[in-house]
Amino acid sequence: MLETSETGPALSIVVPVYNGAATVGDLVGALRALEIEGGLEIVLVVDGSPDNSLDVCKQLAAEPGAPVIVLSLSRNFGEHNAVMAGLARARGSYAITMDDDLQNPPEEVRRLFEHARDGNYDAVYTYYEEKKHAAWRNLGSRFTNWCADKLIDKPPGLYLSSFRCMSRYLVERVTASYEGPSPYVDGLIFQITQNVSRLQVNHLPRAEGRSNYTLRRLLRLWLAMFLNFSVMPLRGATILGLVFGALGALAAAVTIVEAIISDKPPQGWASLMVAVLVLAGVQLLVIGMIGEYLGSMFLAVNRKPQYLVREVFRRGPGPGGLDIERPKVDTRAAGQPHREPPGGASHGPG
Repeated sequence: MLETSETGPALSIVVPVYNGAATVGDLVGALRALEIEGGLEIVLVVDGSPDNSLDVCKQLAAEPGAPVIVLSLSRNFGEHNAVMAGLARARGSYAITMDDDLQNPPEEVRRLFEHARDGNYDAVYTYYEEKKHAAWRNLGSRFTNWCADKLIDKPPGLYLSSFRCMSRYLVERVTASYEGPSPYVDGLIFQITQNVSRLQVNHLPRAEGRSNYTLRRLLRLWLAMFLNFSVMPLRGATILGLVFGALGALAAAVTIVEAIISDKPPQGWASLMVAVLVLAGVQLLVIGMIGEYLGSMFLAVNRKPQYLVREVFRRGPGPGGLDIERPKVDTRAAGQPHREPPGGASHGPG
């Protein structure tokens, strides 16, 4: 039996919007046409988009149909940050996250929701028979998933897709468990649960434009997973140091023995320089990795925002048929991290 909150719908659909003005209208129209038992709401998170996505989303919010809540972030924070902002506002018993580019068919939303609900799963990931991405994107996805198999506690071989469904239990804990500036939603999920399933869905070619994920953005996302949700890189650095230390001790022993039993001085300037360069490179790599860990801690301690909500729009009697909310500073509704006001009372939705 599906448990719904007293005021929330059965399903919330969270969509980060960036350069999505040409496609988000079709997406919302298709989502509003779905028949979901218990109702649905659509949360559009406009992530500092340079096009007119915000105006399009505000117009969609004012139209009749399933409610649309529009979050306008103060600047571009990144997809996972925008997803965290949307999940913090989602009120549904389940929440589905999906992109704004129509590569995930909206008609698959109902199948995904029902699979999670009927199986009582905390999370359901989608996977594809064939991804309609460029070859380098597919290669990068396979590499990221391979790294995730080693670094985060996920079932081996499970494909990490941005088209996923999460239970209310999981949504509440994901949004409460991390306040840092570099969230990795999948890492947070597997810190909380392993009650996870998967569902095969269709994947369509991109309807308009090109992917917003550049090589730089993909690298930043990979580093967020690599450094923020595992200490295995540090353990690997320790093992690497032990291996090179053992090799150095072995080489020193061979050199000493050669010097004792041979009347010729030890040779090998070239091999010595190679060893020095290799060791120096490894040392700089490890120092850089430790620096990334310290940098992440520095940014978190100095409260670099995970996201900041400038305004929230929803259908209402206000100007243009919209109610406008401007969240109070340092409340959960305004952004993450936030400071609890005196007495622990909250000024915004949790």
